[in-house]
Amino acid sequence: MKKVKNTICLLTVFIYTGLVNTIAQDADFILKKMDYITIAPKDKEGKVSIILIDKAGNEKIREAQMLQKGMQKKLYRYTQPSSQAGIATLTLSDSVMWLYLPVLGKPKKISMLSNDFAFNNTDFSFEDMVTTPYADRFIPELIESSGSLYVLKLVPKPGKSNYSQIIARINKVNGYLESMDIYDQKGKKIKEAVYKYEKVGKYWNASEVVMIDLEKNHRTKILTKEVKFDQGLPDELFLVENLRPSNNKKVN
Repeated sequence: MKKVKNTICLLTVFIYTGLVNTIAQDADFILKKMDYITIAPKDKEGKVSIILIDKAGNEKIREAQMLQKGMQKKLYRYTQPSSQAGIATLTLSDSVMWLYLPVLGKPKKISMLSNDFAFNNTDFSFEDMVTTPYADRFIPELIESSGSLYVLKLVPKPGKSNYSQIIARINKVNGYLESMDIYDQKGKKIKEAVYKYEKVGKYWNASEVVMIDLEKNHRTKILTKEVKFDQGLPDELFLVENLRPSNNKKVN
């Protein structure tokens, strides 16, 4: 009888361990699939409208050109209004971003984890704008699977995030991110993000992203339009020394 009980206990442990491992693997797969939506195109270019909306509903609109190559290189070059024209940000691998301000005359290197300042006075932080895959920065846990969504709890790997956790809701069928709840180091929810996707050719594109600052009752909406994929963008477009407008090279 004792042997039977021991056998049952061992089987229970094995089954439980196998179930936990399966769930963990599922969470990893879901997160990596979400990352793949971003890295699937060889490159991407489009026009971006950045709309800042205060608690009274007043809007400020900025325009920019966006270029991206893979998941490691992303460039924003602002064109409107005149006070923003010439500002550029270049995101590279290892969670590093370069900021060019015409008033400074040279690019400035910004580490994702050096501060939690707003990205160009929007409701996005510099961390929110990095290109590093979520799977490289967070450990996922599948906490819910219902309806059309998987819900993952993302806990940062050591030294990889300013946030304590992110709750991500991911579309089951297509694998893209639909919304996020973002928590600070004290465990308080400070921001919410909502995503809308559209199919452009064979790729899914985040045509609208809204980041809401819950403390300031302020939001930033990013609209991406006239998107083109796989244009063969050259690497030289993503060089730090080419952030200055005078250094831009014409590419045939």
